[in-house]
Amino acid sequence: MNNKNVAEIVEISKKIPCEKTIEEQIEVMEQYTETYQKYSGHSQAKREIECLKVLFPKMFREIEDTDIIVGRSDVLPIGFGCVTSVGGVGHYCVFSKMENMRQEAGDPILIERLNRLEKFWDTHDTRSLFFQERLTETTLGKFVDGKYPAILTARLSGMYLDYPKLIRLGIPGLEAEIKGFLKNERDKEKIDLYQCFLECLQLLRVSIRHHINMCRKAKEESGELNRKKQMDVLLEALEHLLVSKPETMIEGIELAWIYTMLSSVVNYGRMDVYLGELLERDLSSGRYTEEEAIEYLKSFFKLLEARRTNVNGRAIVGGKDRTNPQAGDLFCKLAIKAVMANRDIEPQFTLRIYEGMNLEVYDLALEAIATGCTYPILYNDDVNIPSVQKALRVDEETAKNYVPFGCGELVISGQSVGTPNACMNMLKILNISLNAGIDPWDNKDKSGGIRLRPAEELSSFEETYEQYTRLLEYYVIETAEAHRYSYELMNTQVKFLFTSLLVDDCIARGRAVLNGGARYLGGTNETYGNINASDSLTAIKYWVYDKKKYTLRQVVDAIYNNFENAQEIRNDLILAPKYGNDDPYADEIAARLHEFVCSKVSEQADRLGFHSYNVVVINNQVNTEWGRSTSASADGRLSGVYMNNGNNPQGGADKNGPTAMLNSLVRLKTDIHAGSVQNMKFSRSLFDSKMDHIKALLRTYFKKGGGQIMISVVSKGELEDAYSNPEKYPNLLVRVGGFSARFVNLDQDVQREIISRTLN
Repeated sequence: MNNKNVAEIVEISKKIPCEKTIEEQIEVMEQYTETYQKYSGHSQAKREIECLKVLFPKMFREIEDTDIIVGRSDVLPIGFGCVTSVGGVGHYCVFSKMENMRQEAGDPILIERLNRLEKFWDTHDTRSLFFQERLTETTLGKFVDGKYPAILTARLSGMYLDYPKLIRLGIPGLEAEIKGFLKNERDKEKIDLYQCFLECLQLLRVSIRHHINMCRKAKEESGELNRKKQMDVLLEALEHLLVSKPETMIEGIELAWIYTMLSSVVNYGRMDVYLGELLERDLSSGRYTEEEAIEYLKSFFKLLEARRTNVNGRAIVGGKDRTNPQAGDLFCKLAIKAVMANRDIEPQFTLRIYEGMNLEVYDLALEAIATGCTYPILYNDDVNIPSVQKALRVDEETAKNYVPFGCGELVISGQSVGTPNACMNMLKILNISLNAGIDPWDNKDKSGGIRLRPAEELSSFEETYEQYTRLLEYYVIETAEAHRYSYELMNTQVKFLFTSLLVDDCIARGRAVLNGGARYLGGTNETYGNINASDSLTAIKYWVYDKKKYTLRQVVDAIYNNFENAQEIRNDLILAPKYGNDDPYADEIAARLHEFVCSKVSEQADRLGFHSYNVVVINNQVNTEWGRSTSASADGRLSGVYMNNGNNPQGGADKNGPTAMLNSLVRLKTDIHAGSVQNMKFSRSLFDSKMDHIKALLRTYFKKGGGQIMISVVSKGELEDAYSNPEKYPNLLVRVGGFSARFVNLDQDVQREIISRTLN
């Protein structure tokens, strides 16, 4: 395969280049920066809305010829956002993109203008302000750096807006609600926020008018009668939104989508709840056929895919609490067909299932999975609703409105914050503990000042386990405190106005989402290497303290030296009982560690003023990226090799078949955390010939307590061939962790980790 083919394949996953020239982009960024400076003496809310007016509607892209739903936008290296996958956080500057722009610019004058911008934002970028305060030299690092035991970030990831309210009230209804609170308000800060909310809605109107003008232009320039009719449909819908709430599905989509781009949120809510009745009404009135409705949904989903948010882009359907399940199921079926037809990475199409649901929807979901498109992801309401009720500390009715975002963190749609601004490498922390506080990866002290005994002084498994959990608890506390500070810091800089406007109870309280406005202010801590850590503890218990074949010092020395001249020890460690085989010896240690870390993380909520604070075991490709900076481990894993994914066994460690693996999975409680990832890989032949067996397997798993599952269906040898011959497989989709990707776009060690997973 030649290099050109490789480059073309990789290009599929990159962000779409900005429509504007570099000079035009610099002009917008300079105007944004000047506005930021001009309004720095005003409230954060006023500065934010004025900066947003610089970006929009300028950053909207032209309509593409195939669009029958409209709304595309560009993102600059300097601007405003919520998450790094779409721009950045708050008032952001993405310094790596600034460097790329300098290299592309060439012109010394443009380069100097970029330098001036970067110099200013070096001390004003929201995340940089956080990092300056919280990072340490050895223990706490940035999200992108895997050499630390724990990493931090600042973001408002995963926010779900109250889309049903937006559709129910429309722009006029929201304006009336805000004005009702503003009328009798005397608090100056609240008055300012309400006035900025109203300016947000005016900017929404400006953005809709901008798309009206683009549709008129597209209609005038098209010589095709059908294209003119398509633009007429959009013009009617967009013009209606300026004066009333949505009455059709197209109006509902356009209002929700244009609002989404202004807010910078990257997950899109329970679509069948806020669009299902509009779809049902449109079909009943003969506005369009089911086939035409699928085409609209395909076009809509293409807009979601064009954002390329990587680990986000969730669209949720299904659920046992819907007020109109008939309309919802109609939307589900047509949306699944649209997803099957598009075969894209986004949206991360997610189906909430439950006992007694419409089996036509469930069967169609399995049919879609069988084609290899990796969607829908299945979430089990019968397990998740009571689990969310307990973990997020809400009542049952509230828990019924749960949604997974990003890679699978669970929050309450339109009501709660659960962003993961802290992450821990549980395997690295174990290795540091075994090595008396020194990380074998780089020989740096990462003990956090805790006195840790050397291996020869640990005379029992309980002493070894206690030393590890003591260090683990230190990192739990450190990351939780930094997480809380990330909210406090962001709140001093921004108000996330468009997000706050559609999160309960920001309008009623007159407060922004991170300033006491959100009904449930929580957070999550991502943990990685959980099962590698528990398997390592299992192997130590088995060979050191039960069988007494090795001393702990021998095992630790072997790990430190990456098993050089210690192959026998490594072989035995690999042969120790492993999680994923329905083996109580290994599974009980995994469950014990799982319950410890979940309980210690959740204890931080009351101490730090969170409504809830929970572990998420969601894992994207970071299990591989962090593995690159993690030394060899007592489960037999070599230095630098990927770690396990989510709650799944380490790749290839499960030897007893899918039933045994799922039996291990359900031993890890789902009601003490806020989400986990279960990935399974099945052969196409099994799905094609034994669908009844697949259904029985899944039914048993869900009945025994399985909360979620993500399935990849591939042919035997397909992944291996794609690894060697990527040009043959440009559209082969796989589940990585909590998200899907085209296999050929992944780093090779991420590909190897996926290949290592057992094919059932």
